Amino acid sequence: MKLSELMKDISPNAKYEGFATSDDFLLAIDVSEEQNSEIGNYAVVQTGISGIEPALKTEIKENRYIRSGLSGIKTSAQRQFRISGDRYAGDEAQDFLLSHRLKYGTGQTSVINYVFFNMLTGKGEKGKVSVSVNSDGGGKAGENAGIDIQLFKIGAAPEEYTYSAGT
Repeated sequence: MKLSELMKDISPNAKYEGFATSDDFLLAIDVSEEQNSEIGNYAVVQTGISGIEPALKTEIKENRYIRSGLSGIKTSAQRQFRISGDRYAGDEAQDFLLSHRLKYGTGQTSVINYVFFNMLTGKGEKGKVSVSVNSDGGGKAGENAGIDIQLFKIGAAPEEYTYSAGT
C-alpha cells in the first residue's frame, strides 16, 4: 500500500494529546530502484508485519573529573528498526526489502530512503537506512514463514519530518 493511499482519510493533528499505540506509528520506504520517489509513493511497511521496533542506539563518552566524579556525554545516535512478521508475497514493501538486491547488497546498493512518523500528530523523521535481512522466510512445519529485517541509519542524522497530504 502506498503512503498516500493509507493517509487519504487520516488527518494528523500536530496538537494531538494522549496515548499512542504501536499502530499509530508508520514506517514507509522508497521502493523505487532509483530511490527518488515522492514520499506519497513510498510503500507502507505493514502487511504481515507483527512488529516494527524503532530504537536509538547511542554512544556515550565518559570521563572522570576532579571533585565531580564520572560524567558522560552523548557522542552519537543511530536510528535502527527491527521488522518482524510473516512473509507475505505480493506486498510491495516486503517484496522490495527481501529482493535479491537488498538481501545480498553491500555498501550503497543496500541503502534506501524512509519516513517514520506518528499518524496522530504527523510528526517524525525522514532519512536513509541500510537494509540487513536476517531471515527471509523460515519457521517450523505448518507455520507461516517468518521474516526478520533490520534497518540501520546511514549518513547524516535523519531530518525532522511532518506529514502533510501531497508530500
